[in-house]
Amino acid sequence: MVTGYGMVTPLGRTAEATFERASRGESGIGYLTRFDTSGLPCRIGGEVDDAWLTGFADAKARRLEKFASRGAQLAVVAATEAARQAQLDAVGHRDRIGVALGSHGDNPTVEEMRFLHRFYDSNGRWDLKGLHDEGGYAYLQFFRRKPDVAMTLLAHLFACRGSTLSIVSACAAGAQAIGEACRIIREGRCDVMIAGGCEATLTFSGFVGFVLIKALAERYTAPEKASRPFDRKRNGFVMSEGAGIVVLEALDHARARGVSILGEVLGYGDSADAYRITDTHPRGEGAILAMKAALDDAGLTPREIDYINAHGTSTQQNDLAETLAVKEVFGGRAREVPVSSNKSMIGHTIAAAGAIECILTLMGMSRSLLLPTINYEFPDPKCDLDYVPNAARPLTHRIVLSNSFGFGGQNACLCLGAWEG
Repeated sequence: MVTGYGMVTPLGRTAEATFERASRGESGIGYLTRFDTSGLPCRIGGEVDDAWLTGFADAKARRLEKFASRGAQLAVVAATEAARQAQLDAVGHRDRIGVALGSHGDNPTVEEMRFLHRFYDSNGRWDLKGLHDEGGYAYLQFFRRKPDVAMTLLAHLFACRGSTLSIVSACAAGAQAIGEACRIIREGRCDVMIAGGCEATLTFSGFVGFVLIKALAERYTAPEKASRPFDRKRNGFVMSEGAGIVVLEALDHARARGVSILGEVLGYGDSADAYRITDTHPRGEGAILAMKAALDDAGLTPREIDYINAHGTSTQQNDLAETLAVKEVFGGRAREVPVSSNKSMIGHTIAAAGAIECILTLMGMSRSLLLPTINYEFPDPKCDLDYVPNAARPLTHRIVLSNSFGFGGQNACLCLGAWEG
């Protein structure tokens, strides 16, 4: 059961703010401001407002702030919102609360790398004394780069002494963290799990690799028009940052505490393409496996699914492969099931994407509203499903799939349900 959720995205500091702007079809994409993009073919992304990074507000949290990367700061903001909604501080047995988080750690800035290499003579010798005495290099940087730093900080801040997992599986990480957290609760190892994902790699070193492999959108009339999943003129994804966190809880435990139940994870499936490191399988074979596994885990059939929250990255290959996978799983019903991509408005938040999309899906179910795929202007005859184009759609929907298909062929699918009480 989901008893709390929180997020921070380019669209807003909270889940509610993000959903409200997304429901109006607004975009959080703009020109990048944190590093010089001059000469780069892609100069846009989804940045989170620095003013929203207020998770280390009290005295206990401030003592840990020096350990936090930007991604961890985003995770703390989202987790604080989720924990408050779930009344997590009222849970007595903290050894029965765990954390599962998708995170890749942060990349160093160019300035940090330049400073460090001032103390290298190019002949294999480092001036460690000078590096230490000058005091300009924060020795905790090595810790901030670790993929598990955000998970560790959440465990400390929220006194979680149960099972902990740090998931490193590219774009599937946030959804996998939620799915694995559900398995931990089902196995009786924890009563409550904080789960989700965070990402903050909008630095030159984090950005330029995707530029070099031509994965990012390079042709756009304006930043907000660049992310266009399933559209014929799509030409790459838009990189963003953010965090999404849910509080998951065993049903009996939630009922005993009297907290509100916001939805449930009915099933979880994961898979690997085992195809290529940088490409998904062209016919979506891994995606098919993950979707079928989530349905099997939930004990449901494709006929019972009302909506699909797509991975929908706005790349030529991914959107076509996901369309083919949906057709394979849903057969003749594929064109009847609405499909939409939140990345058209938020961009691709990598490790956070699956968690953010899970939360937006739950919120949409509670409001009977499907979020749109914006920038859908030129239909692609090869992508011919109902992508909820350009405007949100009122629709009562109770059972959905949320897809996350990762760079390198790692796949996760969550089957989510509205809580019927």
